[in-house]
Amino acid sequence: MKFDRLHFRVLFFSSAVLALLGGCAGWQPTASPRDQLAVAYGIENFGQVEALRYTFNVQLADRVIRRTWTWEPQKDRVTFRGTAEQGGTVEYERSILAGPGSESVKKVDAWFINDNYWLIFPLRLAWDRSATVTADNAPAPLPIGTGQARRLVVRYPSNEGYTPGDVYELFIGASDRIEQWIYRKGGDPQPTRITTWEDYRRVGPLTLALDHRGPDGSFRVWFTDVAVRVAGRSDWISAR
Repeated sequence: MKFDRLHFRVLFFSSAVLALLGGCAGWQPTASPRDQLAVAYGIENFGQVEALRYTFNVQLADRVIRRTWTWEPQKDRVTFRGTAEQGGTVEYERSILAGPGSESVKKVDAWFINDNYWLIFPLRLAWDRSATVTADNAPAPLPIGTGQARRLVVRYPSNEGYTPGDVYELFIGASDRIEQWIYRKGGDPQPTRITTWEDYRRVGPLTLALDHRGPDGSFRVWFTDVAVRVAGRSDWISAR
């Protein structure tokens, strides 16, 4: 599996994000499990966020890859800063992807979706209503280590996205946050990726997990230089 295909979804939910931002003071969660999860990550205050900055790092068996992003959700504008081999600096608004946008921009956007989902999956899940979410009635054993947690199963439609039919099993702890997850590409019975969700930090109005580790130490995703810029302030608020 290529790590950068892990969370490719066709994100035509910009309008949902913009609608949320337009009502930032009055976001009202429902009683659904996806919305309850998103509240634990600060979705009700996401309307304050004018920009989110971070560097995505992934450790594979033979190398480490890094990509640096700034996302302005109100405009759905993305700035990518990579190596010369990755294409250097690329800035674009995601609305162009609905048109004939260049292949180079689409390639960068695919990276953006992957990396952004690793960071704010619970918020993306709340916005993307095409996925179905079901909850177990009894605690389930954690896939890494010992212990139990509530399990939510997320299923994406089989007719959309770069990897249609994806399934995610989320293991939710007492804090209502993800402790671990299992990813099944295309709904494969065999897990494609299992990692932790750890190193939770406050980043302005959000709470985010900045470290994800596989069971055998050969795979890791982590985030550095994570910060937000919020309405009414010109400075960046770093993770703490």
